[in-house]
Amino acid sequence: MDLPEASAVLVDTDVYSYLMKPGHPAEQIYRPHVTEKLVAVSFVTVGELLFGARKRGWGKDRVDDLLARLRAVVIVPYDFRVCETYADLKARLVKAGKVVADNDLWIAACAVRHSIRLISNNRAHFEKIPDLVLISEAPVVKEIQSQEDLDLATNDAPSAPSPPSSQ
Repeated sequence: MDLPEASAVLVDTDVYSYLMKPGHPAEQIYRPHVTEKLVAVSFVTVGELLFGARKRGWGKDRVDDLLARLRAVVIVPYDFRVCETYADLKARLVKAGKVVADNDLWIAACAVRHSIRLISNNRAHFEKIPDLVLISEAPVVKEIQSQEDLDLATNDAPSAPSPPSSQ
């Protein structure tokens, strides 16, 4: 199931979650990266999304919506070559003294094995991984979130008293 790089992208769990929120600033930033592409998610992302739904106690309708959205993307399963890729990447990282969380490494192994780009907002989780082509708008999203936080703080702050009148 090798997918041409230009026509497919593997979307990390965080970006997939953003894409499920139309109008969210991060959704608007990442949407162009998936437009007119074959969108794929790793088997790990499916597990993480289902865990998140159960942890938050989502109702049947919301879970059904998630499942419908997952049917609209390619789910990259594990296979022997993904396992080999994972083992190779992990051995190279350990040899270099670098640590990457196992779930992130499995997601990266899916992308590397299928020679497709990974889109993630968790740049720091993936930037150490050899042979991975990573697309991340993390600095832009962080800037937007910082601005939103500033706007909220400014709107919630008590207004400054008016200067005394000179009359």
